[in-house]
Amino acid sequence: MKMILRKAGAWLEDRTGVVSAIKPIMNHLVPPGAKWAYVFGSATLFCFMLQIVTGIGLALLYQPSSEAAYQSLRFITDQATFGRVLRGIHFFGASGMVLFVGVHMIRVYIMAAYKYPREMNWITGVLLLFLTIIMGFTGQLLRWDSNGVWSSVVAAQNLGRIPLIGTTMARLLLGGDTIGAQTLSRFFAYHVFLVPALMFAFIGFHLFLVIRNGISEPPKAGQPVDPKTYRKWYEAMLKREGVPFWPDAAWRDAMFGALVVIAIVGLAITIGPPALTQPPDPSIINTTPAPDWYMLPIFALFALVPPKTEPYLIFFGPILAVGALFALPFLSGTGERSPIRRPWAVFGVVCVVVAVGALLLVGEIAPWSPRFDTKPLATVVSYHDPLLERGAILFYKKGCQYCHMVHGEGGIKGPNLSVIGRTWTANQLTVQIVNGGGNMPAYGGSLNNGELHDLVAFLSAQK
Repeated sequence: MKMILRKAGAWLEDRTGVVSAIKPIMNHLVPPGAKWAYVFGSATLFCFMLQIVTGIGLALLYQPSSEAAYQSLRFITDQATFGRVLRGIHFFGASGMVLFVGVHMIRVYIMAAYKYPREMNWITGVLLLFLTIIMGFTGQLLRWDSNGVWSSVVAAQNLGRIPLIGTTMARLLLGGDTIGAQTLSRFFAYHVFLVPALMFAFIGFHLFLVIRNGISEPPKAGQPVDPKTYRKWYEAMLKREGVPFWPDAAWRDAMFGALVVIAIVGLAITIGPPALTQPPDPSIINTTPAPDWYMLPIFALFALVPPKTEPYLIFFGPILAVGALFALPFLSGTGERSPIRRPWAVFGVVCVVVAVGALLLVGEIAPWSPRFDTKPLATVVSYHDPLLERGAILFYKKGCQYCHMVHGEGGIKGPNLSVIGRTWTANQLTVQIVNGGGNMPAYGGSLNNGELHDLVAFLSAQK
């Protein structure tokens, strides 16, 4: 049997030359200090391959039409064999990809691995970061539920506010003036064909550059990068101290990548994919669309900035961010690489991580949005007084509870009214409810005298 396999292998190698082509790549020398801090790039690649495999599996059952997309996902999740796990792996794989590409870029920045001669490594990495985010965004609409559809509508509306080119960009995103079947078809093409093809191309080029320019050595204080001498020094260092990529360095990538895959599968089995909301319906306006977690910081940023500045932020923000990332290796392509000698770089990373984390937290809470899923107070609290019970029912039916919290139930867009009766008189409450004020609409035209009396009595009792 061994002889047969050996002959088959020799025949295949003679006809294809695969082993002889791969062997130099696997045996290329890497710096001996390239250890656990270097595994995040490979982890991102593991997640990408997982996305390709699970994406193919989902595409075999998914129907990209506005009439059948939602039901096909229902079928995949609830009836198809391992369909729920497959969707879960695809979702958590996307999250892992975004997380690890971000951590990988932070590591590269802190260690200044973008400096000469690896400027193009950094630029292709930046492009892959944005393609990864685009991949996640386009995938959300393919769920074709209320959350995915309205999130895309919000994105298109924001794009449309860009001066001069906004309308054209929004039409390009949606495939027309309004969201519909053409939007789903376009997002499917983006998600399944265009973006993956670009990612394959840039990943291949990125890996080629890694092999050509070598893996950056761990930085040392007092050892600056000089383009005149660096390549010669690097090659001499590899000949003197370098170790083969396989197995001396690659085993860490393989082990960490395997652990990542196991974790993703475990999360898919225990937690599962994000639940589908109701099918998209233009008549349902009581919804609070929210993108997946990796888009929440952007979502929160646009929600928090003054409305008048949004068009400028939408237009100039991405341009400045991408321009700064592209310009980095050219503005700081030589000199010290050690974080000890670059404290401002470390401080900048800390500021960015804290800002993104804060925006993520705020975006998860979404204090600017009503909460339409709050439970009616009358079903949570037992009221012995019929007057207070009628007021509690009105407080929910009239939408007050979507923005105001009482007894731990309700939204946080408006003030908490759990103790409003301590400081506000019945007359003050009446004036506020009838006339509104600030972001609160006037309810004078939608309440009769009896309803107004019941609602004021209910709020006055909150002490």
